[in-house]
Amino acid sequence: MYRRIRDLREDKDLTQKQLAGVLNCSQQVYSNYELGQRDIPTQTLIAIADFYNTSTDYLLGRTNVPSPYPKK
Repeated sequence: MYRRIRDLREDKDLTQKQLAGVLNCSQQVYSNYELGQRDIPTQTLIAIADFYNTSTDYLLGRTNVPSPYPKK
């Protein structure tokens, strides 16, 4: 999961500080999420999934399909 949230952030060319701002947390807290040093609260996980238009199942590694919505 932690690798996926980092990869998604890097794919969008965002810094940890920018994403932390979106999530209303500090850069250090967000860094700890990416490093797996801190559990991601459910509401934050949902916010990350919404931000990247993906599913929480993808973030959690329960599926390898990044988008829950089929491409049109």
